This record gives sequence, C-alpha cells and structure tokens, in this order.
Amino acid sequence: MNKIFKFLILSLSISVTLYALVVYSFLELGVAVHPGMKSNFQAHPIGIYLHIFASLIALAIGPFQFNEKFRLNKIQVHRLLGKIYLISVLVGGLSGLYMSQYSFGGMISHSGFFTLAILWLATGYKAYHSIKNKNVKAHQYWMLINFALTFAAVTLRTGLGIGFASGTPFEVFYPYLAWLCWAPNLLVALVIAKRK
Repeated sequence: MNKIFKFLILSLSISVTLYALVVYSFLELGVAVHPGMKSNFQAHPIGIYLHIFASLIALAIGPFQFNEKFRLNKIQVHRLLGKIYLISVLVGGLSGLYMSQYSFGGMISHSGFFTLAILWLATGYKAYHSIKNKNVKAHQYWMLINFALTFAAVTLRTGLGIGFASGTPFEVFYPYLAWLCWAPNLLVALVIAKRK
C-alpha cells in the first residue's frame, strides 16, 4: 500500500473514532441516528456500547499495526497492540452478532451485519491462529482482511453521507448499506493481499 493510501486510512479511522467517542460518550444514546435505530439502541444499551467502544479501539489501533518500521522497531508494542486489537475484535464481533438481530431495516440489515460479525470474528481467529503457529505471512494476510472489515465503521458513515446527499429515503438505502459498508472493503483487501 502506498503512503497516501495508508495516510487516508489512518486519517479516516482516527476521525471516525473521535467522532463516535464524542457522540457515544457525551450525548444521549441514539441521538445521532434514525428514531427506529434509537429505540433499538436504548432497548439494548450494553450490547451497543460494547460493540461501539470495542470496535473503536480496533479501528484506532489497526492502521498503526500496518506500519512496517513500527512493527520492526517496536515489536513488543506491536504484539501488545495486536492482542488489544484482537480482544477488541472479539468483543466487538460478539456484541455485533448480538446486535445484528436488532438492526434497523429488517432481514437485509440483519443478515448483512450478521455476516460482517461472523467474518470479522473468523478472520480475527485466523490471524491469531497464524501468528501462534509463527506463520507471519498468513498472519499478515488475515490481519489485512480483518482490518478491511473493521474499516466498515468508516465506510458505513461514508455510505450514510452518500445516501442522505442522494435524497434517497433512509429506510430505502440503509438495509443495503449493511452489506455495502463491508463487502467492497473485503474485495479491495483481497486484491491487495493477492498482490503481496
């Protein structure tokens, strides 16, 4: 990945992390979402808070783990952050799996977010299993795929902006965003991983 692409990923990840930290730490739960989503959030606050804050930790850590200089010069820090990242994926994925059944938009949304959570957990496990077996190449492959799924937090918000700007009703575009927020990321990551 070139430097501009990496910088863009880092900037977007940190921006979404900071935005969500402010919204979910200091404002009423669900204040920045559709009323139908707000009621789901308020009915399941533990699930949504676990999902949001664990996911934000993973989103904030992820881009730094791909910095080769950092990995080589600060291997102990890289390992510690990697453990925190994967624990965050585990918590975020399990809570995402739980919350997927309450997602706004019916079965299309439920299945999109459910699939995302399953893939996020599975690729996190593959990344962990690979490094435990000292297979660095496989570990890097699975971490790239996993972070592409973590980055769904960014593409979801980008998709929301595009959806609102298009004038399409939220109820129409949001269910498809449950798939579009991660499937393109996954395809891009697979292309990048194949070239390595």
